[in-house]
Amino acid sequence: MSVYVIAQLRFIDVDLYRRYQKQFLFVFRSSGGKLLAADEAPTVLEGKWALNKVVIMEFEQASTARQFLDSPEYQLISRDRLAGAETTALLVQGL
Repeated sequence: MSVYVIAQLRFIDVDLYRRYQKQFLFVFRSSGGKLLAADEAPTVLEGKWALNKVVIMEFEQASTARQFLDSPEYQLISRDRLAGAETTALLVQGL
């Protein structure tokens, strides 16, 4: 069953976040996952949304997602993401 990583971000240092972003696809390429969406201007259909970006990734299973997120390569570039954006991330089970 597929799982999804959904991240919502608020930029606090755009330059640091962009440095992370430039490296992300290279590191993600070998993750076994699929990048489904990365939108800095989503349309709000209901409620309020005061953030800057939403990202959705798909993985075959939770262990694959965790393996990617915990990998040394991702942890290395994540330093810039952590310094550049406040992030709320969820691991969601597919149907």
